Amino acid sequence: QYVGTYIAWQVNSNGWWGEGEVKFFIDGDDEYPTICGTGTEDYFGGAWNFEHPQGEYGLYSTAYQGLTQVIKPDGLYRANTRFSMYRWHITDPIYFDKDLRVTIQALGWRSKDRYLPLQDNIYSVAYWYQSEPHKSFFKEFDYDELEVN
Repeated sequence: QYVGTYIAWQVNSNGWWGEGEVKFFIDGDDEYPTICGTGTEDYFGGAWNFEHPQGEYGLYSTAYQGLTQVIKPDGLYRANTRFSMYRWHITDPIYFDKDLRVTIQALGWRSKDRYLPLQDNIYSVAYWYQSEPHKSFFKEFDYDELEVN
């Protein structure tokens, strides 16, 4: 059972950054996921760009989701802003039998209502319940494999 997600996100471009879908590929899903969200801010419970009050990012922390920290160097929708977010799947559990892959798109807005693929710094932790015995986990990546060009 998938329990939850924690993400630390550094935005590296000006503008809105949270349009990417969170996708859950469950038990052999290939091209199309079993679950596909409507946007990063929706998944973490902060619709409308986390902007509340107007012109500010609104921090919040609930039992199941939150935006707990925003480090903003020089204003709303600016590069180098950093976010800390979490989501617990306690009341909406995600079950899987053999495998699960969770992805999130780094996707924002550019001019004239077009999407902007982003090259942000995203750090995540996935929490799940594990039954024993289990196969070996995936191999660790080396720094060259993690590099974003």
